[in-house]
Amino acid sequence: MLFFLTLIQVNIWGPSDLDFLAGAMKSFIPNRAMLHTHSFGVEHSASSSQSTEATVTIDDEVVRISAMFVKPRYNNEARNSTDINSKPGDTAIVYSCELAEIKGKFDPGKAQALGLERGPKYRELQLGNSVKTVAGRMVHPSEVLDPPIPGPIVLLVDCPTQYHMHELFLLQSLSRFYEDSSCQTENAKKVNCIIHLGPSSVTNTVDYQNWMKSFGTTQHIMAGHENKNMEVPILKGSARISSRLNFVCPQLFPSSGFWPVEPANGIDLEKNKSTSFQACESVAAANLLKFRLRPYAQLGLDRASIPSLFSYEEIVDELISEIPEIKEVPEQISKFWQSSVDQKNALAPAGKHMLMVEEPWISKDSCLPDILDEQGNLAKFQDDSSLRESVWRKRPKGNSETPCCVENATREDMEITFLGTGSSQPSKYRNVSSIYINLFARGGMLLDCGEGTLGQLKRRFGVSGADEAVKNLRCIWISHIHADHHTGLARVLALRSKLLNGVPHKPLLVIGPKQLLRFLNAYSTLEDLDMQFLDCRQTLKPSVEELLGDNATESATTQLENTMFAPGSRMENYNKKPSSPKDTTALANLKEVLHESGLEILYSVPVVHCAQAFGVVLRAKEKVSSAGKAIPGWKVVYSGDTRPCPALVDASRDATVLIHEATFEDSMKDEAIARNHSTTKEAIAVGTSAGAYRIILTHFSQRYPKIPVFDEEDMHKTCIAFDLMSVNLADLPVLPKVLPHLKLLFKDEMVVEESDEVLEAVV
Repeated sequence: MLFFLTLIQVNIWGPSDLDFLAGAMKSFIPNRAMLHTHSFGVEHSASSSQSTEATVTIDDEVVRISAMFVKPRYNNEARNSTDINSKPGDTAIVYSCELAEIKGKFDPGKAQALGLERGPKYRELQLGNSVKTVAGRMVHPSEVLDPPIPGPIVLLVDCPTQYHMHELFLLQSLSRFYEDSSCQTENAKKVNCIIHLGPSSVTNTVDYQNWMKSFGTTQHIMAGHENKNMEVPILKGSARISSRLNFVCPQLFPSSGFWPVEPANGIDLEKNKSTSFQACESVAAANLLKFRLRPYAQLGLDRASIPSLFSYEEIVDELISEIPEIKEVPEQISKFWQSSVDQKNALAPAGKHMLMVEEPWISKDSCLPDILDEQGNLAKFQDDSSLRESVWRKRPKGNSETPCCVENATREDMEITFLGTGSSQPSKYRNVSSIYINLFARGGMLLDCGEGTLGQLKRRFGVSGADEAVKNLRCIWISHIHADHHTGLARVLALRSKLLNGVPHKPLLVIGPKQLLRFLNAYSTLEDLDMQFLDCRQTLKPSVEELLGDNATESATTQLENTMFAPGSRMENYNKKPSSPKDTTALANLKEVLHESGLEILYSVPVVHCAQAFGVVLRAKEKVSSAGKAIPGWKVVYSGDTRPCPALVDASRDATVLIHEATFEDSMKDEAIARNHSTTKEAIAVGTSAGAYRIILTHFSQRYPKIPVFDEEDMHKTCIAFDLMSVNLADLPVLPKVLPHLKLLFKDEMVVEESDEVLEAVV
């Protein structure tokens, strides 16, 4: 696929289904993007690529780009052993990029010999125009210019499987680029560079290497997916932040930004060299490796921008040199965990109905938090007694502030990993929204799946670990249709389908706004997504309780009446629109997912952001301790994007963890209201009103690239999320204590203003 960006529009050239796919994306691509698609067909009646001529997509005075199609040819053995369903996406494309020829250099000596004096006529000849001498003789450019130099040519070759190789080798359109071939014509051209996108299991084979030799002394760059590049992080800033956080608090930041290089699958090229053939000379692609085409004098490889390999130890040394006092912080933080273990061991068994003890942070001199009133607006309590009454009413009973599910937690119960904590678009330090709920032996879930989610999984767990996480996903839940919350979804689904190919499994349940289904259906025509979709509106609390056999005490209408979909609101029409027809199969799958995941319930909550925006509630089943005592399950609530709203407060009652968006700092409340987002203080107030045990803030504006602006007085039960941070259920008691120490890392950081273009799209 080719992208060309101008000031007012984006032009994309691609295969025939591109228009269909782009049309399905209109629900989350803003009109101002001015997206223009240009499709070229890949449907041919012939069974072989031999008869396929190159399709010219762009041809102007600068460049000529042609596309050649390579379809897989399956043998009988492959068809018998593999369930092959051909899709448009199975057709690979080879692109040729031919730059315009370079005019020959002007030779003043030849011009003078022909009777021309230095002056304007020299310029005319350089422009390709003929001129007259004083004697009346016509002088043509070819007489005074050196022969033209052919324009550089680059091939981009995609051969994804061994089944594509035969058709690739027979492409007639490539014959003019071969050297010493009977297929050559007078129009034969020299290729300067070929970029190979196929995996090493294909490109290292004898047949493929011999085909590469057909191009003579061409520069070959092997750019297929290999694991060796993983040791050089392409974003040094992100790797540096991860490493620094890991040094300060490895308990919450297990990923250091570096990971071991795992052996690549496929054929060993070195073994091939020493056995049956001599491999074609090539270079392995590296992050930011360049091949220069202009100016012609610099034609060739340029390694100047390749990131240098730097180590974790170097980053730590650099950190201690910058902030000497940080050296003592890891030991101080580790004491929190030891203290938590000691305190847990010292606690007497808790009675089932013991009276509530006043929490230590609620004192006469404590700062009164903001609380939501019945209309969802922030209201200040006038005295301590009213505050205590409100908070006591919303706190769970027990012998301490720590819920039973946390006191009795093991490290294999549940862990939350933040794969993206920024808003709008990926940045150097924060990816966009995605949260991985690790249920360990019971699988895992994704709450939102923004762009780059799969890459973040690999950065956190390594390649094989990420593959295992994807294979073991039970469900993916999407909060709303904005692109920063779901554009990584198709990539995750496609990988899961590939990893589980040939293994008995069920389609993955995807719960999201019904507008998302159109895009997923369109993409599934190109690549198998192997998913089952369920509309969020079918997963409201009453519907799920009915599904699970409980007696619902409230109707869906009641749940909606205080939201942006309420009668008389601007979004009333969306409330009147019917949800997707009830999919009994998907609902049955949801019930099975809950059972397999050890969850008592999962339901969506309408929130105030855009049409069909939701939060989600996950509650685990109760478990029985070794003493036979029933322990309530944990409860995690995720807000998605929203203004503070009563529906979310009600859903968050007594939550073990509330993950709430905090896009803006407190001084930008007007902007937060205008964009239907929350400020830091508002997000904390939602959790405080609901009696949530811990509040984790996320979805920060990219104007806060490393750490957001917040008031420490509000952070007694709150934590700031960072990319790749993992919070185990057992670690919740110490979570707020870590934040002041993390601030030391960013003491000199400044807020970076975001431009208008960084704002998220409003559908």
